[in-house]
Amino acid sequence: MIGWLSLHALFAQAAIDPQLLKPLAGDDPDARVEAVNKIAALANDDAGKLLAAIKNDTLYATPNGEVFIIEDGVATNPATGKSGPPPDGVDGITVNNRLRGAVEAALSGLKLFSADRTLRLAAALDLQKDADATQTPLIAKALEKESDAEIQTILRMTIATANLQSPDAAVRKAAVISLQDSTNANLKPLLQKMLERNPDGSYGEPDPGVRIAAVATLGAIDNRIARTEFVGNLFYGISLGSVLLLAALGLAITFGLMGIINMAHGELLMIGAYTTYVCQLLFRKFLPGAFDAYLLVALPAAFIVAGAVGIALERTVIRWLYGRPLETLLATWGISLMLMQTVRTLFGAQNVEVSNPSWMSGGVTVLGTLVLSYNRIVIIFFALFVVLAVWLILNKTRLGLFVRAVTQNRRMADCAGVATGKVDMLTFGLGSGIAGLGGVALSQLGNVGPDLGQSYIVDSFMVVVLGGVGQLAGTVIAALGLGEVNKFLEPLAGAVMAKIVILVFIVIFIQRRPQGLFALKGRSVE
Repeated sequence: MIGWLSLHALFAQAAIDPQLLKPLAGDDPDARVEAVNKIAALANDDAGKLLAAIKNDTLYATPNGEVFIIEDGVATNPATGKSGPPPDGVDGITVNNRLRGAVEAALSGLKLFSADRTLRLAAALDLQKDADATQTPLIAKALEKESDAEIQTILRMTIATANLQSPDAAVRKAAVISLQDSTNANLKPLLQKMLERNPDGSYGEPDPGVRIAAVATLGAIDNRIARTEFVGNLFYGISLGSVLLLAALGLAITFGLMGIINMAHGELLMIGAYTTYVCQLLFRKFLPGAFDAYLLVALPAAFIVAGAVGIALERTVIRWLYGRPLETLLATWGISLMLMQTVRTLFGAQNVEVSNPSWMSGGVTVLGTLVLSYNRIVIIFFALFVVLAVWLILNKTRLGLFVRAVTQNRRMADCAGVATGKVDMLTFGLGSGIAGLGGVALSQLGNVGPDLGQSYIVDSFMVVVLGGVGQLAGTVIAALGLGEVNKFLEPLAGAVMAKIVILVFIVIFIQRRPQGLFALKGRSVE
């Protein structure tokens, strides 16, 4: 609302110096703007009320230069604090765009004294975008009262940025040097302007010492920005790789065991995402007080629903198509269309929103400006947890022993008494359930729609083929590797060209090494 409402009471004082108010009744635009900034620097309730009156066109002046705030027929003199009827000859002061802009900036600056940290941080970030030298007294006063380290850093940078326009060369040089720790790319044009030559041959910054400092600061900012971008690309590459891993992990199991080209795998991701959406609706309606726990219920629900759909598909369609890859591809593609149309019928063709729980909202700021979102951090650790769980299942359980036996030599396992048909069913259900878990993760990164799975089916197959069919370690390395390569290529070549380059690389790689990064062992391979 109005900035003065959030000021600390300890800054309050009885009145404003009449000498500060007098220019507001005059016609000098520079003096009026200067007066607004000086009044804002008082950082008290009276200053907030006066600035709000200018903004709301309730500030009036008499012919002799006295200023009054008139609301509901009551005139208040900000110089004395007394109220009464409006005096004779009082008239509203003219507020032009320049004065209104100065008042808006001043009111925004007063929010720096709010008790709410979020409001103070937002005000500091707004001031950092277009700081003015006239606002430095207000910002300096806010810096004295500020106890939050992050906001203190922003305010110091804001003061330094504003001081770049100071007429004093020593102040400008000190400001330039203090900006060396900044990662704000918006400072670069200001510093570069200092080094540019004017048509008459002079520099934008006349002092050579300030120019030397500007060159050093530009280099320091470029280095910090480069480090920030590198860490950001590294994080978001791991995040993308985790999503690809969750999408491809179930496919790696089913494709590796049965050689099934399951084109409906993406729709199993979609089913997991819509299961999460249903859990959200149920919690919002029946357990609103425990809404943040809906995701914990959605995880097993998505695994069970997607796994059940996968088992039903394997028992009714896929079991009759083993050893016939083309027919399997066409059949599962048809199934994917049927599943998408079913979802459109039940939930509509429009995307639906799945909200993040409060504990997954927001993020942590590192290196000054890089925000690592909590939802992506959680998904990275969740992907690692799923990989660990799958490894334990495959290596420490009876089902895992049978899966490995069938994968290496199906005929010998059958001869040894392994129920290969049952293993196929359970394995396909396991892979489908893992796809459902991937859908839960995807629902936390964006909206959920019937076409959600189509965006990941091709990438999932690329991960499986690159890592090596049936190889868990290869799937992990391929997913994380493709995620990192994609994120580091995007700034250089664009999102579309990056995917094309990756696809060409995989085609060439498979030509050289058809078995992928990790070759499958067993007599069936021979």
